[in-house]
Amino acid sequence: MPSSTGTSVIGVPTLASRKLSYPIERGRLKNGLRVVVLPDRTSPVVAVAVYYDVGMRSEPEGRTGFAHLFEHLMFQGSANLKKTDHFSYVQGAGGVLNGSTHVDYTNYYEVLPSTATELALFLEADRMRSVALTQENLENQVAVVQNEIRVNVQNRPYGGFPWLQIPPVLFESFANTHDGYGSFVDLEAATLEDAQSFFDRYYAPANAVLTVAGDVDPDQVMTWVEEQFGDIPKRAVTSPPAFTEPELTEERRAVVHDPLAPAPAVAMAWRTPNPKALAAYLPHVVLAEVLTDGDSARLQDRLLLKDRIATSVSGYLGIMGDPLDARDPTPMMLEVHHAPEVAADTVISAVDEELSRLATDGLGQDEVDRTVARMTSRYLRDIDPVLGRATHAAVFEQQRGKAELLNDLPGLLAKVTAAQVRKAAGTLGTDNRAVLELRPGGAA
Repeated sequence: MPSSTGTSVIGVPTLASRKLSYPIERGRLKNGLRVVVLPDRTSPVVAVAVYYDVGMRSEPEGRTGFAHLFEHLMFQGSANLKKTDHFSYVQGAGGVLNGSTHVDYTNYYEVLPSTATELALFLEADRMRSVALTQENLENQVAVVQNEIRVNVQNRPYGGFPWLQIPPVLFESFANTHDGYGSFVDLEAATLEDAQSFFDRYYAPANAVLTVAGDVDPDQVMTWVEEQFGDIPKRAVTSPPAFTEPELTEERRAVVHDPLAPAPAVAMAWRTPNPKALAAYLPHVVLAEVLTDGDSARLQDRLLLKDRIATSVSGYLGIMGDPLDARDPTPMMLEVHHAPEVAADTVISAVDEELSRLATDGLGQDEVDRTVARMTSRYLRDIDPVLGRATHAAVFEQQRGKAELLNDLPGLLAKVTAAQVRKAAGTLGTDNRAVLELRPGGAA
């Protein structure tokens, strides 16, 4: 278990001041693969995760949805495995597996009994070495992704709101504004040559981070990693491009219509400081919690309990809702669902008043400390399972070159002050934001 330091005024260790000490060891193969090992012998379980530095923002024009499509293709067989073998081997060993596509990475993972660690490494290495790119697999997975879009976006109330629909209002470049789920036209136009080019460019060892967390010996893991991944040819990779854009200097508004939505909603988004600069960024992360997390949160109290003009309020940083899994630019978003008889501008005005009050009057350090304690408690629950440790360490290493943030984050959060949160609230103005209204029904 990780050790902790720091006590409250009554002598009880506080979550916010806890110093974590999960052991972290690292290595790098000659082909560029970065390896992070997090040994924990308390339970005979292991998590293996591979994070590739390619996400929705990496897609070329005319190939929207390609990063997500490729996530599916990576499960369709490889040099030594048939289409369903990856699933069969993992599940046959008593494990689970999955993958996902995000704004700035695509990940794959397995959780298995630790006796199957070498198996998991072989499976990930085999598809990194040579995924089975065939016309049949491509056409089949295009159809699968199209059906996923129908289920999760087109045929679901609020399916693209606001994560797919507000970026075109807030940003300008193709990388930041396009639909990462993909258009049917672009998906159907994908060729095997496109797929091979994408694989060669982004699925190189030097573009990946491998994390292994759980009941393992680090030296043995590194031996296995060398055996399984070491002969994968080195391929040149380029540094991720800068996706940042000029700050907004005036409010931007848009309206979308959702024929399946039973009630209207409104979303507001602002640019935040670069997530890589944690000292400037974390106060915004805490601010989102102060505004929306729990019944006593500022906007929950105002919109739901006092004014009763909303049915739900949420706030988060990052298009995918995780404040620490995206590069700059990353938005802070507020999402409010409200009754049809309440005008969107009524909701927006109430939000503006609360933001102005917070920026002017500030808040007590005790409110910040309570908020950080909740955030830290949630974070500790997230990283207690070996999979949580493997995935968090992979993101921190992939995007910041510092898996050790796994241990450092609670202490960094504990340093956030009330003055910093107040200052962050002051940046959420009316002249530097995007506002997106969702109206039920079809367009007039």
